[in-house]
Amino acid sequence: MRAAVMRDRKMLTDSVPDPEPGAGEVLVKTLACGICGSDLHALQHADRMAEASREAGQQALVMDPGRDVVMGHEFCAEVLDHGPGTQKTLKAGTRVCSMPLLLRPSGILGIGYSNEVPGGFAEYMVLNEMLLLEVPNGLSTECAALTEPMAVGLHAVEKAQLGPEDVALVVGCGPVGLSVIAALELAGVAPIVAADFSPRRRALAETLGADIVVDPAETSPYASFQEAAAPDGSGAQASSALDLFGPSLRPAVIFECVGVPGVIQQILSSAPRHARVIVAGVCMETDRIEPLHAVTRELTLQFVLGYTPEEFARTLRNIAEGRIPVEPLITGRSGLDGVAAAFEELANPERHAKIVVEPWRIGT
Repeated sequence: MRAAVMRDRKMLTDSVPDPEPGAGEVLVKTLACGICGSDLHALQHADRMAEASREAGQQALVMDPGRDVVMGHEFCAEVLDHGPGTQKTLKAGTRVCSMPLLLRPSGILGIGYSNEVPGGFAEYMVLNEMLLLEVPNGLSTECAALTEPMAVGLHAVEKAQLGPEDVALVVGCGPVGLSVIAALELAGVAPIVAADFSPRRRALAETLGADIVVDPAETSPYASFQEAAAPDGSGAQASSALDLFGPSLRPAVIFECVGVPGVIQQILSSAPRHARVIVAGVCMETDRIEPLHAVTRELTLQFVLGYTPEEFARTLRNIAEGRIPVEPLITGRSGLDGVAAAFEELANPERHAKIVVEPWRIGT
């Protein structure tokens, strides 16, 4: 079969062996697969990603960068055949989504980050039958493929344990930040403040539910938050002459959705007292923070990863029911021959939000 392969730190198109379903597995035809920011990071930092995953005991993300890897973990596929020991609950021709994990007796493989099985940048994959979710009728294949990235935002919001008085600030409106904004809107959180340097990303943030969008080059996101978080809506004012710690504000929950060195420290040094900081951005490099900034403000720092099976299934339902408007995020489509170029194009936030790879598409 044909696939876009990560080889020697480059993306190229080549022929690779067809996968064969094992016990409890199904063979599927990949219909669409989104390119994730983590894919871009993995191409640049594959060695560090594999090393960190090994150190953390995350077997599903341990790969050998010296061997071929077929990436792609945001997918929608069609059932073709059933392996031994399957229940055959979903018939051939059924469109499905799945968490990008393959559970085998030898361990858990991360689909899209494994040397052993291909991800969604290939014509075929194998998936666990027990993890399959049927795509509801009427939902487009491309929108269904965005279940995985949107579930990331839902999980981050669930982990934040938001209360009715909380005000959210989302730092970074790339795909992760946009998924967080969509989940915040779905949860009824208001106001939602979002910050990004990119005009296009700020526009998408508004589309997904942000109430206030900020260009950090012109306005401090934290000043905008203070205005939005003042209990009386009149701006941040000190609650009394004895308030030594600044104005009385509604509780802040800040979502870090950038994933580059320095951003966490910038948040810690700017956040209001007692803020909860949820780190959803995946930084592949060594970072540095000054704990005193967090100590003096009594901040809470929470790191998040992935989603639960229930959150994944709930996200697919929300997309199918129109509660999460994902279609505006799809800004490009590519065949396998265009994956390398698509990786480069995604580096420019003004050009694309999400490019969906269609392995059976002719040309780029």
